[in-house]
Amino acid sequence: MPTLNLTTNVPVDAVVASDVLKDATKIVAKTIGKPESYVMVLLNGGQPISFAGSEEPAAYGELISIGGLGSSVNGKLSSALAELLQTKLAVDGSRFYIKFYDVQRSYFGYNGSTF
Repeated sequence: MPTLNLTTNVPVDAVVASDVLKDATKIVAKTIGKPESYVMVLLNGGQPISFAGSEEPAAYGELISIGGLGSSVNGKLSSALAELLQTKLAVDGSRFYIKFYDVQRSYFGYNGSTF
């Protein structure tokens, strides 16, 4: 049920995309404490983004989860994901925002129903 949606202005080829998806899945699962089989990661590369008036590499993320989030966990996720984006896409951590959503079960749909 944790879903990470990452958008960046960096063009992403299939090989790099696969690496980012795998690594982000592991980061989210381990940090939140949920199985990898529950984690979904979306990566949107090559999107127009301006950050601080510049179109240098930047990224925005949203992480939605039913539980598992909080100030300590969110800080760890922000740090680990920023490091991943720096390593794989050359996005400096100072050019990455992430928003966290802890939602109720009834607000998350799956398999034609809600959790």
